[in-house]
Amino acid sequence: MDDRIQPVLDLYHERMRAERSAPRVEAPGGRDGGHDQRMRAIGPETGQLLNILARSLERPTILELGTSFGYSALWLAEAARARGGRLITMERHDYKSAHARKMAEQAGLAACIDFRVGDAVAMIGELGHKVDFVFVDLWKDLYVPCLEAFYPRLNPGAMIVADNMIRPGTEDVKRYARAIRALPGMSSVLLPVGTGLEVSRLESVLQAG
Repeated sequence: MDDRIQPVLDLYHERMRAERSAPRVEAPGGRDGGHDQRMRAIGPETGQLLNILARSLERPTILELGTSFGYSALWLAEAARARGGRLITMERHDYKSAHARKMAEQAGLAACIDFRVGDAVAMIGELGHKVDFVFVDLWKDLYVPCLEAFYPRLNPGAMIVADNMIRPGTEDVKRYARAIRALPGMSSVLLPVGTGLEVSRLESVLQAG
């Protein structure tokens, strides 16, 4: 990480520590009420793995489902910039996306990020091109609908990483694991990194044929 990115990551890390030490409070209006200030961010170990995987691809188009406040976007955008690619990150709430954009600008990465706000499944359907890497980290009941939407838009050799597969390990994420492992040409493994990552790859030969 360069000298502009690391201080921004450190700000996120400080916020994470404060959040995890404070009592958990439900936001007014619930998850879609537009007032939720909890980051629920991946940790640095997961961020580093995302960065390594995305950096293995040449000129990747990276799709992030669940921008939240923008922590994981920095790891993905740094990889995209390093490999001549770009990041498309999707978020339900504009106030979260706006914060993520501000932090990305501070880190010098905003130029390689396309911030989109709205319904993830609908926005995936509007993509005019295919993608090489997908990070799935939004509300768990949307994992399977999003998978169904982005699977036809994967390039040969594309990678998919889904978070929270061990913790909380809900029925929704179990459905996702079963669904992605049943797809033609897909190889998948569960890794005990962070809260659990399902890392999948679409085989090039089968997809290309």
